[in-house]
Amino acid sequence: MTQGRLPPLNPLRAFEATARHGSVTAAARELNVTHGAISHQIKALEATLDVQLFERGAQRLKLTPQGALLLPTVSKAFEDIAATTALIKRPTTSGELTVTCVPALLSLWLIPRMNQFTEQYPDIRLTLIASNESDHLHSSDVDVCVLYGHGNWADCWIRLWTTLKLFPVASPTLLNMRPLRSVRDLRNHVLLHGDDGREWNTWLAAADATEHARGAQHFMSDARLSTEAAVYGQGVALGDTITASHLIAKGELIVPFDLTVPANNAFYVACRNEVRNAPIVKVFIDWLFASLETDTITEPQTSARRIIRPRNGKVSAQERLASPPSIPTTRPKRLDRALKRRAKIDIR
Repeated sequence: MTQGRLPPLNPLRAFEATARHGSVTAAARELNVTHGAISHQIKALEATLDVQLFERGAQRLKLTPQGALLLPTVSKAFEDIAATTALIKRPTTSGELTVTCVPALLSLWLIPRMNQFTEQYPDIRLTLIASNESDHLHSSDVDVCVLYGHGNWADCWIRLWTTLKLFPVASPTLLNMRPLRSVRDLRNHVLLHGDDGREWNTWLAAADATEHARGAQHFMSDARLSTEAAVYGQGVALGDTITASHLIAKGELIVPFDLTVPANNAFYVACRNEVRNAPIVKVFIDWLFASLETDTITEPQTSARRIIRPRNGKVSAQERLASPPSIPTTRPKRLDRALKRRAKIDIR
């Protein structure tokens, strides 16, 4: 149906209210008009559509099949109009904004930067929810979603925020006690998974190490937990160029191997189509992208002291991985002597 052939608005309002209440009297009370006015509007709509929308004669009005077909569309249209009208009335830089965000990104990237957003928009009150559930995209209680996934969600506005590179990370304390000289040494460590194991499999395949024996493994619901477990020395996790960068810079995590792989998915910013241009939503999304642009995202600095090259000058995955771990800046002298002795040993 083209825009010029739409039924009049007032008869549609009368029909929707009557169908929702199952009563002409209740609809008249809601719309603050007379019983006769509602009946007249419904008859006018039926004449326009050339169908009967209600079955008459029963104590409670009952929709005909045609009326039942029309009602959901009309109800949703009025809900959308009401929601959009409310958004238009929201001031640009004040009000409440609800954001769902991937747990690891929320804890390790967004929360450390909250003060920057608050300084720019002091009258916006944020509600932050740690979640990677795409169902929030269609909830009227959520304004913006930052998701990790494939980016193919339907019926919403989506924009790629950033891709990721993955690499193993571990605490300096753990690697001081149990070094990682080559990828084979991973069998002596617990592998910490923030997913079902696919991302570690991707990295191990790039390292030509899928056939190597593995030690213990722990699976966690998200990368925030696996990263925190790595910080506490519980094993080796996969970090990424966004969420692990601050922990690496502070020395809480180190990168033992000189190999990164693209993540299977990426970070996306998404929201319902009808809220995309709401001023309060727009300023938050713009801030997210501006903050990412001002971040200095570099390749993770491996703790490798040297890379052994074969005679042909090429570096294989195994050779890039064969390097001693980094040690915290402050360390005992006997550990320095041990490292000097280790450096003289040929690395397989």
